Amino acid sequence: MNQSPNVVVAGGAGYIGSHMVRLLRDSGYTPVVVDNLATGHRDAVQGEILQVGDIGDRSFMAGVLREYQPQCVMHFAASSLVGESMTNPSKYWRNNLVQTLNLLDCMLEHDVRQFIFSSTAATFGNPVKVPIPEDHPTQPINPYGHSKLAVEYALKDYDTAHGLRSIALRYFNAAGAHPDGSIGERHEPETHLIPLVLQVASGRREFISRYGSNHGTPDGSCIRDYIHVQDLCAAHLLALKALQAGAKTTVYNLGNGLGHSVNEVIEAARRVTGHPIPLRDDPPRAGDPPVLVADAARARADLGWKPQYEDLQAIIAHAWQWERKLHPAVGAS
Repeated sequence: MNQSPNVVVAGGAGYIGSHMVRLLRDSGYTPVVVDNLATGHRDAVQGEILQVGDIGDRSFMAGVLREYQPQCVMHFAASSLVGESMTNPSKYWRNNLVQTLNLLDCMLEHDVRQFIFSSTAATFGNPVKVPIPEDHPTQPINPYGHSKLAVEYALKDYDTAHGLRSIALRYFNAAGAHPDGSIGERHEPETHLIPLVLQVASGRREFISRYGSNHGTPDGSCIRDYIHVQDLCAAHLLALKALQAGAKTTVYNLGNGLGHSVNEVIEAARRVTGHPIPLRDDPPRAGDPPVLVADAARARADLGWKPQYEDLQAIIAHAWQWERKLHPAVGAS
C-alpha cells in the first residue's frame, strides 16, 4: 500500500483543484481526484488517480473512501456563477449544500474527520468595512453566497456533534496559472476578469467590458483582491498540516490585501501582452460592491502563510502564458 498519505480532492479536475493536486503530489501526498467532469477537465488531472462521479453519490463516495482511506478531504467541487445562482437557486442549494452534506455524512461513516472547504468572499455580501476581516458580518446577497455560508454553519455543527474538524477558506479573486504553463483557468463560459482581458489580447474577443466607471473608487472602476492560484493552494496545504496537528474548526480569508481596480488590471495586461485591449463601457451590474479586499492577517499569523505572487503583473504574466498555450495561433503575434 502507498505510504504517502492519501488526500481526496473533490473537484480536482477544475481550475483551483488541479493546481492543488499538483502541489499535494509535489509535497509528498497522494491526491485522489473525485470529479464528475461537468466543468472539470480530464487532462488537467495529469496522470493522478481519478474517480469519476458525484460527491453526493453515497455509494460512489463510500467506495472511494473505503479504497483509499484518506486522511483528509479537500472540497473544491461547487457551482460558482453568481448570476446563474440568482436565476437557478435550486442548482446552487443542491450542488453546494445538499451534495456537501451527503459527502460529510459519508465521511463520518468511514471515520474521515478532517475537511478543507472552499468558501468565498461572497459570504460577506456588501462590505461595511474594508479590508474585510473574518468577523465581518456575513450577509450574502445571492444564493451562491448563501449556500456557501450554510455549509460553514454546518461544519461547525458537525464538529460539535461528531468531532469532524474543518478549515473553511474564503477566497477573494483567484487568478493566474501554474508558473510552468502546464495548467490554468478554463471556464466555459468564462466570467473572470483577467482571462477575459487576455482573450482580447489573444484575439478571441474584440473588447473587454467595464461594468461601471463611476463606482466611488479612485478611478471609478471596481476594486478587487486578486490572489494567485498557487498562493491559494499553498494556504490549503498549510491548512491540511494544521488539521493533522490538531487544529480546531475555523475559517480564514485568503487574499493579498492589495486591491486593484478594473482599470489597473487592463493596464497591466496591456503591458504584459503588448496589445491595446479595447475597452467598452457597460452599465454597472446589480449587487457589484465597489471594493472587495481581504484582511488575511489571521491566515498569515496562524498558518504561517506568505503569498509568493502578490505582484499583479506576475499574476497576469502566468495567465497570459497559459492563454497562449491554449491558443497559440491567435496568441502568436
